Amino acid sequence: MSRPAHRGALWALLAGNFVIGTGVMVVPGTLNEISTSLAVTVATAGQLITAAAIVMCLGAPLLAAVVAGWDRRQLLALTLLWYAAGHVAAALMPSFGALLPVRMLTVVAPAIFTPQAAACAGMLVPPEHRGRAVTFVFLGWSMASVLGLPIGALIGGHLGWRMAFAAVALLSIASAASVWLTLPRDIRPAALTAAAWSRVLRSPVLMGIVSVTALQGAGQFVLFSYFGPVLKRNFDADPTMLSVMWALFGAFGLVGNMLVSRFIDRVGAGRMVLATSSLIALSLFLWPWAGTLPWLAAVLVPWGLGCFATNSAQQARLVALAPALAPGSVALNSSGIYIGQAVGAGLGGWLLANDAAAWMNWVGFGLLLLAIALSLGVDRSRRAA
Repeated sequence: MSRPAHRGALWALLAGNFVIGTGVMVVPGTLNEISTSLAVTVATAGQLITAAAIVMCLGAPLLAAVVAGWDRRQLLALTLLWYAAGHVAAALMPSFGALLPVRMLTVVAPAIFTPQAAACAGMLVPPEHRGRAVTFVFLGWSMASVLGLPIGALIGGHLGWRMAFAAVALLSIASAASVWLTLPRDIRPAALTAAAWSRVLRSPVLMGIVSVTALQGAGQFVLFSYFGPVLKRNFDADPTMLSVMWALFGAFGLVGNMLVSRFIDRVGAGRMVLATSSLIALSLFLWPWAGTLPWLAAVLVPWGLGCFATNSAQQARLVALAPALAPGSVALNSSGIYIGQAVGAGLGGWLLANDAAAWMNWVGFGLLLLAIALSLGVDRSRRAA
């Protein structure tokens, strides 16, 4: 996949995304504990997800311009140290009102790390291997779902959410050291000029792909944000059972991303996006018929296979279409992921607060259908052009 000297760097970037993903998902994984500890409703606690997603959405493209000239080795290592400090501070907060702004500052790190790691990975390998390198680095998010999220939920359920946040801080420090030791010096992607940003923003194809990402994220996070509380209420799931379900979901997420990483250069990113989005939509459609935990586990399999794999395919799709514009397009795609999370978590919280939880999967399903339709339209427009 790359020169031997750079394989360690790609693994370090993968590990960094694992830590970033674990930190982002530690709130959904410990939502029940945060709600109880800080004496707020689940819907209120869920706004931690919405607020953080807004920061990450706005921060990804803005910060991409700010850090354009930085050595990526220094930038990515310092970003992980910021993440560690933020999680330590969050674990010390005494109230929801104090926790919210600290959480918003902490997630500046994901806004920088994930898009810059993707762009950096593309520079470490020959052009014909870029798609595989980007999806390989994004495997870290799948690993976060299969290991980080369930372990965080287990720690939160038995030792409290503060200990789960402390664990993320320790992982962040270790990952910062790994990035510093393995990444080559002086990787500095060319800063995008105003004209280049204009090309990204005015490209119907690139912005159409980013919009697909936003719709996918919104469709998933209507229900995903409140997965823990919904399982506790509907299935009386305890922390251990929740961790098992998260681990199952994450295991298939890892399998899905590995399959995409292996076959995307052969099949094509557009087709991969269609396949993975359809798998997610299938699970949301089948959700109402999951009357027992074993059946729910079966329903989660397609969703797990598609969840993180579709984001990997979208990143690779953008890098392949316009490599020179990748720092901007990938940053905007990260914004698409996070605005989708914000919209989805907001919609899910509203439905939960208004006793309309039964509609959560159908709202998500409708948004996924829109994403699939738009993705097909983008591919057709490219072929016509």
